[in-house]
Amino acid sequence: MRLLPGMLSRRRLLFDSAAAAVAVAALRYDRVSAADLPTRITALSASQLSDAIRNGQVSCVETMQAYLERIQRLNPVHNAIVSMLDDDVCLARAERADDELASGSYRGWLHGIPHAVKDLADARGLPTSNGSPIFAGAMPDADDLHIARIREAGAIFIGKTNVPEFGMGSQSYNTVFGVTRNAYDAELTAGGSSGGAAVGMATQMLPTADGSDMMGSLRNPAAFNNVIGFRPSQGRVPRTPDDLFYNQLSTNGPMGRNVGDTIRLFGTMAGFDPRAPMMMRDELAGYGSYRPAALAGLRIGWLGDLDGHLAMEPGVAELCEQALRELESHGVRSENLLPDFDMDRLWRTWVTLRHWSHAGRQPMLEDPAQRQLLKPEMIFEIEGSLGLSAADIHEASVSRAQWYTTLHALFERFDLLAIPSAQVFPFPASVHWPREIAGRTMDTYHRWMEVVIGASLAGTPAVNVPVGFDARGRPMGMQLIGPYGSDQAVLEAALAYELVTEHLERRPPGID
Repeated sequence: MRLLPGMLSRRRLLFDSAAAAVAVAALRYDRVSAADLPTRITALSASQLSDAIRNGQVSCVETMQAYLERIQRLNPVHNAIVSMLDDDVCLARAERADDELASGSYRGWLHGIPHAVKDLADARGLPTSNGSPIFAGAMPDADDLHIARIREAGAIFIGKTNVPEFGMGSQSYNTVFGVTRNAYDAELTAGGSSGGAAVGMATQMLPTADGSDMMGSLRNPAAFNNVIGFRPSQGRVPRTPDDLFYNQLSTNGPMGRNVGDTIRLFGTMAGFDPRAPMMMRDELAGYGSYRPAALAGLRIGWLGDLDGHLAMEPGVAELCEQALRELESHGVRSENLLPDFDMDRLWRTWVTLRHWSHAGRQPMLEDPAQRQLLKPEMIFEIEGSLGLSAADIHEASVSRAQWYTTLHALFERFDLLAIPSAQVFPFPASVHWPREIAGRTMDTYHRWMEVVIGASLAGTPAVNVPVGFDARGRPMGMQLIGPYGSDQAVLEAALAYELVTEHLERRPPGID
């Protein structure tokens, strides 16, 4: 079947600042003809699919049938989607969505589009296991706040996406559902904790996906599967935690096969809710307001491996640097940069606050039946919270504040900071976490993902953009980090990046 204009084969666009506004066409892919549907439904971007459904070029039932067929074929290999509803239930919901359209009722841009919710979030009618046998089969009473917004926009929930136990560790495996396997090589890890979400999109089993990010959980799996993952500014997307005030390390956010879809889902998930009191209250720009950033004169500070502080597998930084050189050919000015901060202190700050975030799970260690169901990494986190004093937490909080002010000062000189999205390429799915990188021993199960903690601690927006593949075909990505609150600017930079690179055009083997 021929490729559709502007669909799977994207033009390589070369533009300067004067032409940048014209490139907004990248957000609005060419309209597809009815003759090409529904056989290519799963290849459509979420935005294309949304237009096709609203314009009557494809029905919600046809869409659901296409996605269910693909899930049945590929999910046994990749194990991205779990707790799937029966096909007849999904199809009945799609039929209702068609009936709504026929009666003139349109719920939103996700109307009739299949969606699987990350298995750390609650969605009414679907179990939330958190990847743990302790909670397997637990049914929530209501949607989490951000999930309710996705449902209200018309999405049809079909299941959940797989995660590590309690989201701990950037490797999506658990004893309830097993391991999620990389979209490009099923022998390799998908990353995590939004691993199922990233693989579901990369294999075209899902049009788009929600996720969450404490320690790179939107950025790492996006890098490992060649998709887009966006960690918004802290307070952009509502959270539904037990602790509304103090524990502010993680945030919910969107993922997409391309930047435009990511922006669109971000607009659905984000925005103030009085039930989440630490949220930002400024008005968010609408989807149509986004324009690719003008690359000429854009200033990027390249953090690299933080002058050797981070152990990094050979080839990771080199791919990122190649991507930066590509941007420089379009007028971007990049400069090597090392923040004026003790990076060992930053790691200690992270470990303290992360341990503290698990203090509420201490009763699990006291219950022998529950303790034996916890993986060692989870026990490590909870045990780490046992000896923390108020002074320890205060010191870490002060250090976190000083780190924020350090980055804030850097953004007086740079528009964006760039750093790899992981320190290693995807590794075998049978390995829980890398014990060493480039000859350096990893002293904890998450030290190999230290590269992501800068944005997490500062609460700043960070988007993963793909930078290509190594000689073995393993994907990698790079974080673009902006000042706090600059979510639109970061995503507009990612839009411009997508326009002048071709990495998203490389699909997993056999995908077409």
